Amino acid sequence: MAEEKYALEGTAEGKSETARGARGPGRRLHGAIAHKLGTAILSGQYAPGDVLSGEIAFAEELEVSRSAYREAIQVLTAKGLVESRPKAGTRVLPRQRWNLLDPEVLAWAFAGEPDIQFVRDLFELRAIVEPAAARLAAQRRTRDDLRLMKDALAAMRRHTLATDIGRAADRDFHNAILNATGNDALQTLSASIGAAVNWTTQFKQRSRALPRNPIPDHVRVFDAIAAGDGAAAAEAMGILVDLALEDTASTMTR
Repeated sequence: MAEEKYALEGTAEGKSETARGARGPGRRLHGAIAHKLGTAILSGQYAPGDVLSGEIAFAEELEVSRSAYREAIQVLTAKGLVESRPKAGTRVLPRQRWNLLDPEVLAWAFAGEPDIQFVRDLFELRAIVEPAAARLAAQRRTRDDLRLMKDALAAMRRHTLATDIGRAADRDFHNAILNATGNDALQTLSASIGAAVNWTTQFKQRSRALPRNPIPDHVRVFDAIAAGDGAAAAEAMGILVDLALEDTASTMTR
């Protein structure tokens, strides 16, 4: 079927959904359409204010059912990218309305060539949030928190950040620090911060290997948290984020 073919073609969404299998072809299909349209919007192919082609035209162009297209638009609407009105069609909303910290939106942003200013914005967010989180984590961490951080570090060393498994461990390390703060508001940022860490690390390695090994920077953060030294943890995390931005900037200017 054309729908099945499209759902599995050319997107990380399609591949991961195929591996999981349990969601069914309909869920895979509208997820793949949302990925295609979301990536087009985040890359600037559709600008704020643009009206997307009509439901029938788009469904015919993509060779999918109208219901699958409508479900995909509902996904984009929930993330603040578009709004649909009767007779007016589906319009791309201003960028300020987009839920840019949604992990799926972050994935769409990095599926193509991400906006350089947006990459810098993510690092500014990390520089504000993560040192403060590391300080709190040093004061409040439990044995379980430290075990999760230590396990993540071990996986990072074993697999390196050049692999999916290693980058997942990196994400787990940063998530463990946010969770160790015991602050519910900060913990809600864990998925977004984790996704930002993951995608920027992948982005840095698109054209070349990482310019240096960042794992020792993570070890210094862990050691300070384990020692209960909030000031040292905040300082180490600030340095980690600054160095990560330098690595990324060197890639962006190549």
